[in-house]
Amino acid sequence: MSWNDYPKPLLVIVGPTAAGKTKLSIELARVLDGEIISADSRYFYRGMDIGTAKPTYDERKSVQHHLIDIADPNETWSLAKFQNEAKIIINEIQERDHLPILVGGTGQYIQAVVQSWSMPAQERNDNLRSVLENKVKSKEKDNLYEFLKIVDPEAAAHIDFRNFRRTLRAVEVILLTGKRFSDQRKISSSPFSRKIIGINLDRTQLYARIDYRIEEMFKNGFVDEVRNLVEQGYSSDLSSMTAIGYREICNYLRNEISLDEAKVIMKRNTRQYVRRQANWFKENDPHIHWFLSNKMDFNQLIDYIQSDKGWQLPDKE
Repeated sequence: MSWNDYPKPLLVIVGPTAAGKTKLSIELARVLDGEIISADSRYFYRGMDIGTAKPTYDERKSVQHHLIDIADPNETWSLAKFQNEAKIIINEIQERDHLPILVGGTGQYIQAVVQSWSMPAQERNDNLRSVLENKVKSKEKDNLYEFLKIVDPEAAAHIDFRNFRRTLRAVEVILLTGKRFSDQRKISSSPFSRKIIGINLDRTQLYARIDYRIEEMFKNGFVDEVRNLVEQGYSSDLSSMTAIGYREICNYLRNEISLDEAKVIMKRNTRQYVRRQANWFKENDPHIHWFLSNKMDFNQLIDYIQSDKGWQLPDKE
């Protein structure tokens, strides 16, 4: 059997940042007649290319990519909106008899699609939202995340403490419903046959690759990229600008830290991000087949994908 023998096939590639997912997904798409759906929330925003290590124009031209450059930095893309759009695109790719390849390191975006999450239905409360937003804008924003850690440690473990929008939403739902945010995220029946590939590196090698990537960002004009965004009026308080690197460079542009300090903080924060990613993509997860990117035989990987091993059939209603 091969991937197109399964009903509604979906190949998923996960793993930590800088492990090699982008390059591998493009190579696989070329061989397997695939199209790539990005599940990296940093790739949504136009003009944020260097600091997010977004696939280059030539890479995107060689293989069809989806959900990249779909919003301006001041627009908000919720998890529910991403999930809905991703499912529509996956179905369209399947109707073309191509293989949809969902790729990313943003765990909740991957799982929302793979596990067909049902999101908390609680509507926003404008009065409460205003109070919480004022806390985010003040020095109390760290207290908001600390509060979340106390009342719902599971939700806090999967939210970047710098991502104030997600922290705010989780706290809002908890206060309005009296229930933990993590308990209200339900897993539904998945309509897809899915095979999940994990790409990783030895942690020492991964950290070395991260450091190299960050140095290359600065050589390729990362500071100018952030400066251009600021000059266009995009504030460092925007959710999009909480992506690792952008907040640090904003601080540098305001003369609050040196360029060397910005690099050190970026490297440290990226290491912390890798550890959070590990909460989503566990090495002992029986549904993920892991490969080391520096020791992987590409032909063996293709054989594995084309085999009947590792496929999870659509869930029964």
